[in-house]
Amino acid sequence: MSKPKLIVIDLDGTLVDSVPDLAFCIDAMMAKLNLPPRGEAAVRNWVGNGIEKLVKRALLGQLDGEPDEVLFKQAYAVFLSLYAAHNGERSRLYPAVKQGLDYLHAAGYTLVCVTNKAGQFTGPLLSALGIRDHFALVISGDTLPQKKPHPAPLLHAAQSMEMDPREALMLGDSVNDVQAARAAGFRIICVSYGYNHGEDIRDAKPDAVIDSFAELAQLL
Repeated sequence: MSKPKLIVIDLDGTLVDSVPDLAFCIDAMMAKLNLPPRGEAAVRNWVGNGIEKLVKRALLGQLDGEPDEVLFKQAYAVFLSLYAAHNGERSRLYPAVKQGLDYLHAAGYTLVCVTNKAGQFTGPLLSALGIRDHFALVISGDTLPQKKPHPAPLLHAAQSMEMDPREALMLGDSVNDVQAARAAGFRIICVSYGYNHGEDIRDAKPDAVIDSFAELAQLL
């Protein structure tokens, strides 16, 4: 693989396992609404499309569908309050992520974090995990009108860093990341361990799949 100049990296499921925090807050939200808990295993299959989708899936107990609008608005407000209070408490970097980021940074790559997570949660989480300073720019789910799988966040990253998309690479974990990268003209490497609704990310045909950020030193 020819070396890129810009590397855009997803957050949840790629750099950090944030499901323990999300599951704790979902179950606390459900308890406040006098509804049954969903548990971490279920939440793990529901993440990856933003908090609104996660709350809807928790209320319904499934991936697709629309809950009662009044109930959703109530639940969403409760969840935001809980997550603001507990974001980062249980989240952990995946093994070798810190070393991988250190390698990419030292090798001179320009790094940008692009996530569908809202900005109010993204910055504090990156700081709590000690990796905020690795990134020249952070693009959150509410930075632009569009979010992944739309290519706009990736194209915005390239434009902001004055890079050609053909010189850019995405590191992600989901079909959303693959679709966004393809639409933006980026190459795409996916991690095998992330959040992809239980589906094998290889089926999405990324350019490469890695099991650990430790492999980046051989690829890039």
